[in-house]
Formats: sequence, C-alpha cells, structure tokens
Amino acid sequence: MGLPSLNAIGQTMAENFPPPENPPVVRAVKTSGKIALDGSLDEADWQRASPVSGNDFFRMEPKQGGEFEFKTIIRLLFDEKNLYVGVFCEDSLGKKGVRVQDFRRDFLYGENDDFYFQLDPQNLRRYCVSFQTTPVGTQRDVQVFDDDFKDNDWDALWQVKTKLLGNGWSAEFAIPFKSLRYELPKAGEAPSWGFTAARLARRTYEQTVFPPIPQAFSPYRMTYAARLEGLELPKPALNLRLNPYALYDFEETAANGSGAVAEGKPKIGGDAKWAINSHAVLDLTVNTDFAQADVDRAVNNLTRFNVFFPERRQFFLENSGIYPSDGSSIYPYFSRTIGLSNSQFNAAAVPIDAGVRFNDRNEKRTLSGLYVHQRGTGQQGGASFGLARFQQNFGKQSNIGAMLTHRFDEAGEGFLGNHNTTLTADFFLRPNDSWTVNGFWSGSRDEGTGKLGHVGHFYAGLNFNDWYGGWVTKWVTADYLPGMGFTFGQNVIHHNPGSYFIWRPKKEKSLLRRADPGFFINYYHNASDGKFQQADLYLFPVYLFFRDNSFLEVSLFPTWQNIEFEFEPLGIIVPQDRYFYARKFVQYNTDRSRKLSGSVSANFGKFYDGRLTTFYTDVRFAPTPHAALTLDYELNRASSLGQSEEDKDVHLYAGGLRLALNPQLQGTVFYQYNSLDKTGRWNARLSWEYRPLSFLYLVFNDTRSDLGMDRFRTTGAIGKVNWMRQF
Repeated sequence: MGLPSLNAIGQTMAENFPPPENPPVVRAVKTSGKIALDGSLDEADWQRASPVSGNDFFRMEPKQGGEFEFKTIIRLLFDEKNLYVGVFCEDSLGKKGVRVQDFRRDFLYGENDDFYFQLDPQNLRRYCVSFQTTPVGTQRDVQVFDDDFKDNDWDALWQVKTKLLGNGWSAEFAIPFKSLRYELPKAGEAPSWGFTAARLARRTYEQTVFPPIPQAFSPYRMTYAARLEGLELPKPALNLRLNPYALYDFEETAANGSGAVAEGKPKIGGDAKWAINSHAVLDLTVNTDFAQADVDRAVNNLTRFNVFFPERRQFFLENSGIYPSDGSSIYPYFSRTIGLSNSQFNAAAVPIDAGVRFNDRNEKRTLSGLYVHQRGTGQQGGASFGLARFQQNFGKQSNIGAMLTHRFDEAGEGFLGNHNTTLTADFFLRPNDSWTVNGFWSGSRDEGTGKLGHVGHFYAGLNFNDWYGGWVTKWVTADYLPGMGFTFGQNVIHHNPGSYFIWRPKKEKSLLRRADPGFFINYYHNASDGKFQQADLYLFPVYLFFRDNSFLEVSLFPTWQNIEFEFEPLGIIVPQDRYFYARKFVQYNTDRSRKLSGSVSANFGKFYDGRLTTFYTDVRFAPTPHAALTLDYELNRASSLGQSEEDKDVHLYAGGLRLALNPQLQGTVFYQYNSLDKTGRWNARLSWEYRPLSFLYLVFNDTRSDLGMDRFRTTGAIGKVNWMRQF
C-alpha cells in the first residue's frame, strides 16, 4: 500500500509532525460475489482485499506513538452500488470487554467502543463525511469542516451490521455510492479519495488512527489523509431524497381550574433533498414539522448574560457549520429565531409554511442561500427569513466570507411591519496545522427602531501536543439587533486570554492519562464607554484525566462585579454595587463507559453580598444497551443574599429512561421539575425505524406550572410517520 515507515515519523515524539509528502495508499477491490451484510467477514472477497492493519495504525491516545494493545484490521470492497468497509477490532476479552451505553443513533463519542472512517470524495482536504459504529451496530454519521466545525445531525442512507466474537468484534459497512457526492475523474485518470480511519477502545481509552495524525488534532484532519484507490465509480445518481410525513396532533390546555380546551388536527408535509451535483444541494420543506425534536432542558441562570439554548431541529442543524459564529455566544444567524415565537428562550412553536435552502461547496468557494416563510399567529404576524452566504477558500486551510440576512415581519391587525438586516464579514486562517486565527464582524439595521449596531469576534490559538494558548475578544454594541441572530448580551466587550499545559506520564499504563493545569482570564466592559462590568480568573491547577477517562477538577474563581442594573439571580434582588468574591469549584466524573457511572460537583463560596452553594450530581445506570436510566439533581442554596438578606433553596430535578429492543425500536421517557418557577414537564417518545431513515413516532408531552394564583397545564399527544425514499 506504500505506507511510510512510522520510524520516519517518530513513534514517541511529542510534537506535531507535518502531513506526508506522499500519502499512503489503500486499495479497494471489486467483489466477485454478493456480500451478505451480517457483520461476519466470511466471504472470500474479504480475503482478497489488501488489509490495513498492525503497524499501519498509529496511537493517538493515551500517548502519541509507541506500542498499542488493541489491533485493528480494515479491508475495502465495492460493487456497482456500494462501497463496503469491513473491520475486525481485536479484544482479548471479547464480549466481556465491550463498552456500549445504549442503542441511540448519533451516540456520544467517548462513552463507547467505536470504529469510524472518513471519506473525502471531492478531494477538498478540508472536508469529510464520517461513518461510525459501536460493537452493537448503532450508527453515527458526521460532516466535518476544517477539523473543527462538526455537523453531528447530518444523516445519510447507509447500513452497518456488527458481530461480537470471542476475540473482539467485527463490522460490515455498506455505503451506497448514491449517498456520496463525487465527480467522475477525467478521461485517463483513476479515482482517488481521501481516507482516514480510527478506533477507540474505550476500556483503556486507547485511540488508534490510520494514517498517522498528531495527537493535537483528530482523525478528521484530512490534510493527513491516505489515498483510497482502485474504485470503479458508477455515474453519480440522481441523488434525490423525498421525505413526506403525516401526523395527528392533539393538545389540551387548562388555566386556573377553568374548563380544558382541546384541539386535534391532522397535518401533512415533507422535505426533499436534491444533490444537483457533487458539490451542490437543494433542500425544500413544506409545512415543516419537528414533533420528534428533543425538549429543552431547564436552566437556572446565575449570570448577567443570556442563556444559549442550542438548535435541536434537524432541518436547521444540517450544514450549520458554514455560518459564521463564535460557537457559543454570538450568532449573526441563529436558526431558533425561525419557527419559534419572538421570545428566543423556551419559545413556543410557530408553523412554518415552506422553506428552501441551497448549498454549493467546492475546493474554491462556498455558496449558500436560505428562504423560509413563517405563518402568522394570534400573537404575532407572519414573517419571511432570507439568508445569502459566500465563502472563498485560499491557501491550504484558509478562507474569507460574507453573509447577508434579512427578516421581514408582516404587518397585520395589531402588528406592525418591520425590516431587519445584518451584514457579516468573516475570515478563517490556518497558516499551518498548529495555528488557527479566525473572526468576524457583523452590522445590523432595524427599521422599526432605526438602530444601527455591530458585533465582532476575534480568536487566535496555538494547539500543540503539550500545551495550548489562545486569545478571544468579542463585542456587542447596545444597538446591535439581529432579527435572525443571538447575542449573549448588549453593550459589552469580552476579553478571554488563557493557556494550559498538557502533561502526560512517561510510564505506560499509568493511572493518570493526562493533566491540563492552566488559567483563563475573563474581562468584560461596556462597548459604549469602556466602563468595567465584570472580571474573573479561572484557575485550574488540578485538571486530571485518568486512564479510564474519569475526571477530577479543582479550580478557583476570583471574581470582581459591578452591578448597575436590575439583577435577580434565583429571583433575589441584588443591590447595585461593586463586589469582590472568590468561589471554589470541585468536580469528579467516574468512567462514563461503565454500567454504573456518575458525577458530582460543588461550586461554593461568597456570591455578591451573600453566599451561594451550587451542588450538582447525576447517575447513569445502563446494565445493558437495551436499558439506561439517568437521574440528575441540582441544588442552588443562597444564604443572606440580596437586599433582603434572603435564604433560599432552588431545586432542579430531571430523570430519563431509555428502553430499546434494537437500534431501530426505542422508547424514551424524560421528566424535569424546577422549583424556581414550579414547572414540571413530561416528555415520552416511541420511535420505530421501520426502514432506513423512515420512522414511526408516538410522542406525549405534559407541562404543568403552579404559580400560586396562576396554574397552567398543557397536554399533547402526537402520532407521526415519515417515509424516506432516495433515488
């Protein structure tokens, strides 16, 4: 296969090493017979394929380079319809050594044994699609851009079967060519795709990768990819995916003991996805529905800043990595403003009539467009949302871009019309594999208020195997009003420099896997006049990952506050004044891959003019992948806090149960109760994947609030079926 000698790379070196000038080659072999997808690599064709095995792999964790315990063998086949990847993952304990938490699709990486491989069919070297599985055959598929931006909610049509063996486990993947986007090579040229593969043996958290990639990066860093050759590619398919649905929605509401109001209604709609060519995709949605989306978790906000609730609806999650943001606190475009009421936080659903989205990405540039129309309700008028995005690549891993958003709120009886526009410019620079510099600037204009405002974000970071250093500055002016966006606050500038050292023991199989002591500084001031708002030091001298990936942190937060506004954490009024206090934090997580696992943390000390202790614990019991029980509890105990020197306890309870017959048939029940607003929520869901990406859902929701004089209850039940067909 032309693999380079690992000695040339340096099996024990701690520093980053560059991509090879001549990438290794792995070859796929055409099948002579039918491949039965059963997890057993017993067909004669598998033995004809050249293996990637043994010294072809490279250890990334717990130490870079050197000998590793768990051997992996990969072979690749193809026929007229599918690319097949077969893998044998050796484990001397066999079934007893397997660590798998549940049958959830898009399982959490790091909690399970898993094997995964990446393809770059367009040879962009900065983009890949990843196909992943566990020993019990659960599926996870991911799109990754520039190694850092992951679209975990991308779903492709593919299959995998696994088999547990006495000396490990095996898996067979079948990836239809019609689920991949590629172009046929020019006449006289042979197909060649980027390819990487990796395995996590969770029991000892040993991660190996092919071909060699430095520990500071991930197997998604396609500049290090091998070349997959030998394929005979069919003409790209029409690649049209239709996904119609039908549902019945029943809802009953009651307030203050009055008679309940019940309403039931049917609904039909659907989505369509057309891959026009290898790099352009058109998405259509009509009467969009998100009945099966996960519910938001309750949060008690103790800070002066807005709480960010992540997007959970799949239509908006796909390709979300191409839009500029800082990933947590500033989004010039935030999809939760669409299809939800005007309040961004715990907002009620608003019907979406139709939408269209276009993405065109190649090795030179990215084009993206979006239009969605939202129906009017009794509380707000209809609205149209538009977005245009352009990104130009240059160099090996750098780009510049621009984005325009426009929201038009329609006028109606009791509602005023409004136009809101933002314009954003962004850049991403990676002069080498260790340096990353990125940022954006965004300006907004709101017609109704006449306000013009802007935000910005700048990041520069160095990422090595033994240390990290970085600087973040972000700002939001008082008049920045993104009608399709989200900001963590108004009139604020935040500076966040910091660094940590990564120490790994020299001894093999040490109890400690790594220690990351370090610090970060957070400094906030007004964007308008520079006046001080808040500062804290995050000092973490104890930040330990153990060999089984259990974790211990002990940290300190010296904090300076300047409160000049109405501030009521936990509903307690804090007087406007300047404060200094130092809070302590302790956290321990057990090995999350075990049948019984949990965590406990405490954040305690002075808090403004009083004291506050925040205690959190969770327990997970998963005796088998077929059943998993989770229990969570958070206590916020305030003492002598606020102008009334109030003592107050706020409890937040949550629990969940997941039962699964197999990866296709699963049921979940979730409950949470927050004593602050005396609100409890039930959510139960049964899902049956009766064919790939075609589901039958049964969903039950119940929300009750008891606010003394005001009592509310909303109960709903939904039955939904969709039918996915790909051409």
